[in-house]
Amino acid sequence: MATGLSKNEKLGKDAITAASPHRDPHPLPAGNATPVLEYANRLSKGDMAKRLDASFQTVAKNGISKPATIKPNSLVLSDNLFALHDMAASGQRVTLFYLDPPYNTGMDFHSRGLEHSYNDDRDVAVYVEIMRRRLFMMREVMTDNGSIYVHIGHQMLFHLKMVMDEIFGPENFRNMITRRKCSSKNFTKHQFANLNDYILFYTKSDDYTWNQPGERPDEEWIAKEYPKKDERGRYKLVPIHAPGTRGGATGGMWRGQMPPPGKHWQYTPDRLEDMDKAGEIRWSRTGNPRRKVYLTDEKQVPYTDYWNDFRDAHHQSIPITGYPTEKNFDMLRMIVGASSNPGDLVVDPFCGSGTTLHAAQELGRRWIGIDQSFTAVKTAIKRFRHGVEAMGDFVDRKKGGAGQIIDLFGSRDADELARKTPRKETNFDFDFMVDEELLNTYPTEIAGLASG
Repeated sequence: MATGLSKNEKLGKDAITAASPHRDPHPLPAGNATPVLEYANRLSKGDMAKRLDASFQTVAKNGISKPATIKPNSLVLSDNLFALHDMAASGQRVTLFYLDPPYNTGMDFHSRGLEHSYNDDRDVAVYVEIMRRRLFMMREVMTDNGSIYVHIGHQMLFHLKMVMDEIFGPENFRNMITRRKCSSKNFTKHQFANLNDYILFYTKSDDYTWNQPGERPDEEWIAKEYPKKDERGRYKLVPIHAPGTRGGATGGMWRGQMPPPGKHWQYTPDRLEDMDKAGEIRWSRTGNPRRKVYLTDEKQVPYTDYWNDFRDAHHQSIPITGYPTEKNFDMLRMIVGASSNPGDLVVDPFCGSGTTLHAAQELGRRWIGIDQSFTAVKTAIKRFRHGVEAMGDFVDRKKGGAGQIIDLFGSRDADELARKTPRKETNFDFDFMVDEELLNTYPTEIAGLASG
């Protein structure tokens, strides 16, 4: 067990361990040195800032395209590094980045329809440098009051923590959030169950957008914090005095008694009289007055850095797109609400099925989503135009099944699933933009995406 020093104990700067550092002939790093990961072809910040040229075109439903720079409310098919450089060149400024990049799990991912989505298998140094160059550009286009949330698994968590410290500065680290991603059924035979993934939350400066999010407290918390009841509901008792002396009415006599020494009444005696008549003051047996504070329906408690209620889809009634690694909609809605305001620009550079963009649209933010997976972009376009469906538990439609669907909980009639309503209609306007090089290479496929 780690222990601290008592107030009577004091160590000098060099008395860190039992062994004197003066016996080690090798000098330690300077006090202001920043640890970094070293590997071949690691670019300097100056080289990362050099413009990478890329041209983009807006592609309409009828297949007609025209050159354009990336603008808000666009879904972009591109390597996000080139898209970020284009945004920097055009002066776009982003208040909030949320990204759920590949975790480097060593696996390949497919959609519910068994379409290939992306490979997730990189050498560690390659992965780190890929992410480092993109995180640098995200900071370049971020507003001074901006924030970034990097959602990642255990595989690369600490590598990316070092990269984020290098790019954004350790002083701008806010939280390492632990998210419960699945139920307790995820057991393994020779190690502890892997139930969590993580979110690294950084800001660009100390002056960042923050709208404190909260959640409805559970019954255990309510019983502890509001332990008393009357005909009006649950309540707690709080003092009606505050530290500091006052010379006015709040420092004078009320009901024959003065405030405790060194304190003052929180309210004027007239206001205290009104509260007492309204039944909002409770007197103890010894004559000590305290105010009743009632629990309201709007009461919320701030979120901690452990998120237990934003798990991935696990029930047949949950509306999803079927894209692999799709994240919880309510979680993204909370993040967008906490770290941006209406009209701000929110960007997801690994946007997948578009959950972040959907949340931003609902909350009145502008948004840009970027992905280089054809399956991801197709899924996002379908979501924007047609909404999302209840999970339905099925993995794929099969021919010859007389209208049946193969699902995890037994087959059911296809018409029943087809009648399920989306979580929310999402037929909103957006531009579909494509890297010109991709457009020239895959014109037919991209025209099909645009018209889908």
